[in-house]
Amino acid sequence: MAGFSYLFKNRAVFPFASYAHIKAWAKRFQTLPELIRRNRRRSRLVKKGACIDERAEIGQVKAGGNKKNLKIGAYTFIGQVEFALHDQIVIGENVCVNDGVLFLTASHDLKDPEWKHVKSPIIIEDYAWICTNSIILPGVRIGRGAVVGAGAVVSKNVGDYEIVAGNPAQVLTKKRTEKLEYNPCSFLAANRAWLVG
Repeated sequence: MAGFSYLFKNRAVFPFASYAHIKAWAKRFQTLPELIRRNRRRSRLVKKGACIDERAEIGQVKAGGNKKNLKIGAYTFIGQVEFALHDQIVIGENVCVNDGVLFLTASHDLKDPEWKHVKSPIIIEDYAWICTNSIILPGVRIGRGAVVGAGAVVSKNVGDYEIVAGNPAQVLTKKRTEKLEYNPCSFLAANRAWLVG
């Protein structure tokens, strides 16, 4: 359980038998089943060829296609997500992908009389936030720190720190701050039990 070794090494330490010590260990035991489930999900995908950093957190993922096409960086949280792995999906570090997101790397050429299959990779840069029920279409690059609003359908590249929403996704006037220093995995209850207590 590689992710567990990171949490154990970086755990919050309190004086033995103190209230904080007992409370922290109670939380750790209570949330251990979820921690084990997430580690098993990551391990299963890695065994099938995916390249996932041991510090990434994987929810209930449906991954159709070649698992070797999936790459996920450190401190990235993936919720209940569906990946169509006809081509590469590369997700950077400190990315948050909420539940219900669908990544599509292939479609059909509507101008081709034979309706041929066309595919293209998806790239998600560091610190991007992909909100609930978004759809990311083939060939899209989501820039560093960019935000894709809930339910957005993204068919074009999103620039660094841009915020997009809607169907089709449109750039909003405000940009996100460029100073980003968070770890989305640290917000998960099982991880907070170790890192914070």
